[in-house]
Order: sequence, then structure tokens, then C-alpha cells
Amino acid sequence: MSAPHLEAAAPTTPGTALGSPATDVAVPGTAPAPAARAHVVGRAEDVPAGEGRAFVAGGVQVAVFRLRDGSLHATQAACPHAGGPLADGQTDPDVLVCPLHLYGFRWSDGTSTGGVGRLTLYPVRETDGLLVVEV
Repeated sequence: MSAPHLEAAAPTTPGTALGSPATDVAVPGTAPAPAARAHVVGRAEDVPAGEGRAFVAGGVQVAVFRLRDGSLHATQAACPHAGGPLADGQTDPDVLVCPLHLYGFRWSDGTSTGGVGRLTLYPVRETDGLLVVEV
């Protein structure tokens, strides 16, 4: 007994072709992610060069760092590995190191140098002497 002949079904989503991913397709029961909002978290002088500090931005715990070159970076406050306090971590121009287990995370994209997860990075800037983080 042979199997019946099967044909590929035509795509039902307008603008897509067989073998291509569907884009801009709404999934019933879901909403788009809310747009990031800017939150003042403190004064620029609260974060000295080479250090980090923990803040709350729009109900989200964040860690803000000022590197020795003066650049600002912001990330989630807790390490994805074991919840370590990232604001107490060590930094260099490329990597943040968690103080608990010494896992490193790249400033460029939040990926771990040791494969323990990825950090959420947030846009941060200094405006009129204030630290502004977008979450």
C-alpha cells in the first residue's frame, strides 16, 4: 500500500513564500513589546569613573557603569548565572565581570564569555548632569 501523494500547502499569509519566514504576523493574544521609556535614575556624579552603581529605572533594577574612559553603560542589575550584584563587578573597555563567580559579559552585545547567559543592556546617557536610562 503506497502513501497518498502530498503537496505543499500554499502560504496563507500574504507576502510570504514557501520556505521564507513569516514577518510582521500578529499572533493572537499577544501584544507588541512596549516602547522603551527614559528614566532619570540619579546624578552623573553618583557614578565615579571605573565604578558601577545600582538604580531602579521604571520599576526595573539596573546597574550603571562609568568606565575609566568616561563612557557610560547600563545593564540588568543581577547576573543571569546566580543573581550576583553586577554593580559591584569589575569592568574594562570590553567586559563586565560578575563579582560572585567571575563570569564575564561583553559590553558590545551582553553575551557571556563563559556561556552562562546574556545580559540585558539598556541605553544610558548623561543629560544636564543627570543619568538617564531607557527601559
